[in-house]
Amino acid sequence: MGLGKILNSFHYAVAGIVYALKTQRNMRIHFTAALVVLGAGLYFRISSRDLVLLFFTITLVIMAEMFNTAVEKAVDLFVQEYHHLAEVSKNIAAGAVLITALNALVVAYVIFYPCLEGISSNAGTGGKQAPLFVTLVAFLLVVLLTIAGKAWSARETGAGGGLPSGHTALAFAGGTALTLLTGNLLVTTVALLMAILVAHGRLESGSHTLIEIIAGALLGILVTVVVFKLAGW
Repeated sequence: MGLGKILNSFHYAVAGIVYALKTQRNMRIHFTAALVVLGAGLYFRISSRDLVLLFFTITLVIMAEMFNTAVEKAVDLFVQEYHHLAEVSKNIAAGAVLITALNALVVAYVIFYPCLEGISSNAGTGGKQAPLFVTLVAFLLVVLLTIAGKAWSARETGAGGGLPSGHTALAFAGGTALTLLTGNLLVTTVALLMAILVAHGRLESGSHTLIEIIAGALLGILVTVVVFKLAGW
């Protein structure tokens, strides 16, 4: 009987993962990104310590997304009409996912930057080096300007929307940083495609208008370029 309960618990856990994957677009994106990152880790032969950090970071992001899904479903179960506190609960859960995703970007950058720097050197960039803090400063400025823009233009409830699109701004900031760091056509193409996918997802979900998404893309690109130019790039 004890073994049966353990097996049932395992079955329910797997069912929860499968449900999240089947119904949540962001969950599928996280899983795909995890596979890509782990594949890159194997390709670049990162150390065991870095591999453990990647596993831990991936686990945090996926856990946060599943908790976010659980909160959304629980709120929807008990709240049939719009309620401000229900919206706040969902926003906080989504914010937790965003924090873990930003943390994942930082970890991935720290781990893979030396590898990308090697690609840049092989591509004939003259051995240029961009300090890590330059990219982090660019990201921080993008985040601060995005928050300032949302505080000025966001919808009254503060839930989503507003000028500019934060997800899009960060996606294009990351893509621009990778482009400036590596000068590699393949890396630039992949980074641009990923940023476009993020922007398309925000538009498709109705979270932002086309103008807000374009503003986010321009903010991410321009701020990153300016910061890198001021740093000597």
